[in-house]
Amino acid sequence: MAKVLPFHGILYNREKIADPAAVVAPPYDVISRQQQEAFHNQHPNNIIRLILGENKPGDNSNENRHTRAAVFFNKWLKEKILITDPEPVFYINATTFEHNRQMITRYGLIARVRLEPFEKGIILPHEKTFSKVKSERLELMKVCHANFSPIFALYSDQNAVLSILQNEIQKLDSLISIKDQQNQIQKLWRISDQSICNSISKAMEKNKLFIADGHHRYETALNYRNWVAENEPDFDSSHPANYIMMYLCSMNDPGLIILPAHRLLKNVSKKALDTALKKLEEWFMIKVFSFEKESRGPVQKKFITAIKASADQNTIGIYQKDRSEFYLLTLKPGIMRKVFGQEIPEALTCLDVTVLTRLIFMKAMGFDQAGLDDEKLIAYSSFAENAVEMIDNNGFDAGFILNHTKIEQVQNVAGNGLIMPRKSTYFYPKVISGMVQNSLEPGAI
Repeated sequence: MAKVLPFHGILYNREKIADPAAVVAPPYDVISRQQQEAFHNQHPNNIIRLILGENKPGDNSNENRHTRAAVFFNKWLKEKILITDPEPVFYINATTFEHNRQMITRYGLIARVRLEPFEKGIILPHEKTFSKVKSERLELMKVCHANFSPIFALYSDQNAVLSILQNEIQKLDSLISIKDQQNQIQKLWRISDQSICNSISKAMEKNKLFIADGHHRYETALNYRNWVAENEPDFDSSHPANYIMMYLCSMNDPGLIILPAHRLLKNVSKKALDTALKKLEEWFMIKVFSFEKESRGPVQKKFITAIKASADQNTIGIYQKDRSEFYLLTLKPGIMRKVFGQEIPEALTCLDVTVLTRLIFMKAMGFDQAGLDDEKLIAYSSFAENAVEMIDNNGFDAGFILNHTKIEQVQNVAGNGLIMPRKSTYFYPKVISGMVQNSLEPGAI
């Protein structure tokens, strides 16, 4: 039973921050080094100083970007640059963005959610995490005692909660309405009506929550709770460290978009790929899209269209640098069972990313898990045209073009207690940081 509650959110003070667009940023894990620097220069109170501070020469365990974040956070609270809502409330965040030449809006409920270990089956992951990232985030939480960015999670309730949110915003004035750095419209409302808040909490009790983005931060929050429990004699079930701030989105929301994560490889020779393609003839039907220099554009468009048109099959596109053809691979029926037997659960065998990872990368090309996790060898792009361009111009040798993972597949995998291959989903757009924050200090109001 998910425990979803209103909370005393921490917001930028509009009397001191005239333009909230100047202080928000994407989640830390999608910010490039160049963007990090730009956000630091954009405004002295930008949320980047809390979520992804700059490293400096001479940093040590007592003075580093995490300790500086704590100094900034406490200073901004003291100076009332950040202010705390006096009563517990829910927040609604609506993000309006362009996708496939249409304007779409996605709605999220920002709430305080009780932490649950994954084995209880109340809050479920779908992706693997890495210990280095979790340890780094834990150090930030230990000194700041706050959530600066919400976990992005999903729920399924046949639109009961989504309808409440959409009805409420018709009655309320927005707290914030801005265009962010990605040209997306971000709006924020506050729900303070106790009866509405109770209705939302009650409706959420029936739901399992599926983590979309923020697996590392969620597991870090579990570790932080354990650390607080070990170090605070007065720790009990009411301590704020038992909770985490989440952005909860309905799986039925038409604005819930999942983009593919196309794979781009370095250090793959033409000979190695030719050898792999020869092996793959046994498992895939292979169609070749050849082109001349003059016909490249139309053929590429036809190739990408063919991939998207085969979304109900396990279809993967391949393009190699300095080649004059694209390859369209469609998996033959029963191959995954024939090759792997019962080794891979059914909920995973149907995923394009599983076919790519296990059958093509590992079985045909000889990758091991360490190679698949090596970000020096593998990069990702969510747009097919961009992936092809990066192969031509950015030093990559080959690209593997996928269809996106479906929301039903995410639910099926997580619901069966399974984990997808890394970077199986890219929920778009990312949930913005800086709209609301959450203190984990007892009596911090």
